[in-house]
Amino acid sequence: MKFFIDTANLDQIKEAHDLGILDGVTTNPSLMAKEGIKGHDAVMNHYKTICEIVDGDVSAEVTTTDFKSMVEEGQKLAKIHNNIVVKVPMIHDGVKAMKWFTDNGIPTNCTLVFSAGQAILAAKAGAKYVSPFIGRIDDSCWEGIDLIYQIRQIYNVQGYDTQILAASIRNSNHIVKCAEGGADVVTSPLEPMLGLLKHPLTDIGLAKFMDDAKKFA
Repeated sequence: MKFFIDTANLDQIKEAHDLGILDGVTTNPSLMAKEGIKGHDAVMNHYKTICEIVDGDVSAEVTTTDFKSMVEEGQKLAKIHNNIVVKVPMIHDGVKAMKWFTDNGIPTNCTLVFSAGQAILAAKAGAKYVSPFIGRIDDSCWEGIDLIYQIRQIYNVQGYDTQILAASIRNSNHIVKCAEGGADVVTSPLEPMLGLLKHPLTDIGLAKFMDDAKKFA
């Protein structure tokens, strides 16, 4: 399973990259705004900077919702760098745009997916990635991880090539469950990734080893 980081923060991207586990980046207008990045040119330059740090796919989201505008915006995003994947919302015109991008050699990430039916449409349109938002599904009192299992089953049966990119990750356990459920990729903030490092028995064992090592000094 690949690890993408879900942020626009360059320091966090560099930290995940330096840890040696980073395969790509996802971001969106909200994450850009959180970092104080405003204006078309600033956003485009920020995507370019991210692509220069990470040797992997970088999802760049369109900010329009009609077919013509999404195609025009997506073409501009794709020209930033070869690593750019155009992120498109799961809406009527979004499906049309994904099919157009697929036919014209531009990879896409279908975002805001909350059902298996939507995941089927994304695969039919040729999306490279489909992004189920498991944390937001959990918020609606349904198990988000169940959707990962369901999409995995459907894609296996139907032979779809679209990769399942589990999104809206809230904690380290989400990452583990997504790996169990057959997600191809998980995109997560830095904190849940680092949380995978932690276990109290590791801390206790290391303290014991270090204490014993002093006896040989």
